[in-house]
Amino acid sequence: MTEKRDLRIVFMGTPDFAVASLKALINHHYNIVGVITAPDRKAGRGQKLRASAVKEFALKHQLNILQPRNLKAEAFIEELKALNANLQIIVAFRMLPKIVWQMPEYGTFNLHASLLPQYRGAAPIHWAIINGETKTGVTTFFIDEKIDTGAIILSEETSIGSNTTVGELHNTLMDIGSKLVIKTVQLIEIGEVSTTIQPKAENLKTAYKLNRDNCKIDWTEELDTIYNKIRGLNPFPTAWCYLNNGENELLTVKIYGTEKQIAKHNQDAGRIISTKNTIQVSCSGGYIKINEIQLPGKRKMDAKSLLNGFEFSENAKLL
Repeated sequence: MTEKRDLRIVFMGTPDFAVASLKALINHHYNIVGVITAPDRKAGRGQKLRASAVKEFALKHQLNILQPRNLKAEAFIEELKALNANLQIIVAFRMLPKIVWQMPEYGTFNLHASLLPQYRGAAPIHWAIINGETKTGVTTFFIDEKIDTGAIILSEETSIGSNTTVGELHNTLMDIGSKLVIKTVQLIEIGEVSTTIQPKAENLKTAYKLNRDNCKIDWTEELDTIYNKIRGLNPFPTAWCYLNNGENELLTVKIYGTEKQIAKHNQDAGRIISTKNTIQVSCSGGYIKINEIQLPGKRKMDAKSLLNGFEFSENAKLL
């Protein structure tokens, strides 16, 4: 029987996606000697300081928490060394300096929400849906000097449904990922990790950081392209566009739940066709039926609720 290593683990992560992996480690009784997460940030209308999801979870389990602003700061490096960890696990955190990821004896591995080498970068779950992929997965790999390029330890694939939203896929990958983290730790624990160098594939797709520009809907694009973008940003950070309701002012609206309807028509792109209960928007190849929408300063509403108190003009368009 293989003798198990005595692991002392530092866990680094910030959002909900990371909490599932930290929870799994605790449930498997691993020794978490430190949790590194982002500093508290101001949020909401009151701009009150808010702790990260990982910090909130770590506090409940009385774990040792560090929140460095600068990962290269001498004081933080000394604190990290003092934890005497021999393994570091990264899930949805910042890029680490070499002095940090090289520190532990058994290495530093990362959980990434794609099938590497595809979709390296900040938003792999979103871009897989936006680009109309039918499969994705999670990968664990040892960190090296570049972003998401290290030697692969394990990966697991899952399918993406034709109507799956990023919120749904996020939760699926969060669950699969937490299990893969445990499998990876178990291999490291018994010293039986084997790695695979990432292949140098052509046509690599990148998971670019999301911003206001690349979350905007272009209603001149094809039906599938628009539909995939909206579901790939639903419910966060949300696809948006402008509403011209026959006035000079352009309103910024957010689009959530939609359906696509293939049809031939001669309508201009972005033209709104509404009834008492439904909102449809014309585009190349058909219509996008909007089920959930949010107007500026309002809460998110279903189409019927919105139409109870809001009227679209005859020439209303989304731009």
